[in-house]
Amino acid sequence: MQVAGMMPNIVTYNTLLAGASRRCQLSRSLDLFDEMLGLGIAPDVWSYNTLMHCFFRLGKADEAYRVFRDIILNDLHPDETSFNTLINGLCKNGYTDNALMLYRNLKRYGWKLELVTYNILIDGLCKAGRFKSARWILHELAQSGYEPDAFTYTSMLKFCFRFGEIDEGFEVFKKMKSEGYMFDAFAYCTVAGAFAKRGRLIEANECMEAMLNSGVALDTVCYNTLMNLYCKQGKLEAAFELLESMGKEGIDCDAYTHTILIDGLCKAGDFEGAYRHLVYAGSIGFSSLPAFNSLLDRIYKIGQSHTAVNLFESMRIKDEFTYSSMVHNLCKERKFRIASRILMSCVKNGMNILKSAERAVIRGLRATGSRKSARRLQSNIKYLRR
Repeated sequence: MQVAGMMPNIVTYNTLLAGASRRCQLSRSLDLFDEMLGLGIAPDVWSYNTLMHCFFRLGKADEAYRVFRDIILNDLHPDETSFNTLINGLCKNGYTDNALMLYRNLKRYGWKLELVTYNILIDGLCKAGRFKSARWILHELAQSGYEPDAFTYTSMLKFCFRFGEIDEGFEVFKKMKSEGYMFDAFAYCTVAGAFAKRGRLIEANECMEAMLNSGVALDTVCYNTLMNLYCKQGKLEAAFELLESMGKEGIDCDAYTHTILIDGLCKAGDFEGAYRHLVYAGSIGFSSLPAFNSLLDRIYKIGQSHTAVNLFESMRIKDEFTYSSMVHNLCKERKFRIASRILMSCVKNGMNILKSAERAVIRGLRATGSRKSARRLQSNIKYLRR
């Protein structure tokens, strides 16, 4: 532009600011801002909005709010984007109370709120675990004359299943379905997974069939959900066919894919097949620890404690879940002294075993008359955790 004899204007700098902000290049954004001022180009609302968004993305909420104040101090009028950026940034940085306060003030002063404003606030409240507040904002959205859209319902759906509000989640899902909204792969898989966990396999199947018929592009999560569903129904052959399909379609499987298959083989009682697949998964570079934990737990649950102990001892890498599973299962067999030794080795390795496993060992030792051993174990654990 300089070579051509053209002077940059506000549009030029706003475009550059947007590019720098998109890449979270705060120092570049501030330099561009200073350069504008040096050339006598007054920043407009869009310039401030972009800078505010950049500060929020980097977790600098105080600086972002100061940028918002600068809009007013420079005799500019904040627009819808300004308030939406502020509410979104406050929610994402953990200031949901401030976001709610701003929303209330905007309503009090008669500001015309957009659907996107309600969606931002509902999504932020859901992610913060404040479902009651989110539901109230949804009620106010309905009173405002707007119709909730797919984003509104999907935010509520994600929250419900993430925080265990399963029945509420099913209601949201039904409402979306009855009103003809399109679902993305996440929604289908989340709902199908929740149905499957509750043993409602017919509904889970219907949900996945609807996903396949909708033309949604399948990804690793979709395949994992389908595999999990097939394994729960004992359709192992169909599950392994899906693994084959993933390879043909160039979709990468992950450690969870192999864990699902190994767990399915364990449930079917094919422990040799499960172990072979475990070795195979490790040979192609996948972390075998989650699968090992699943295999260990399943072997114990069918009463093959000796095999489980041998498997545990053969594992070179163990995590908190490995130790916790082993300790819990030993306690069920009333082998409290062996459980206490494994518990101590876990603590010595700097791991935090589940509190429930720790309590099970101590209570077991006391119940069998080994109160002195229980006290010694508690004392040693406290000493090692200092």
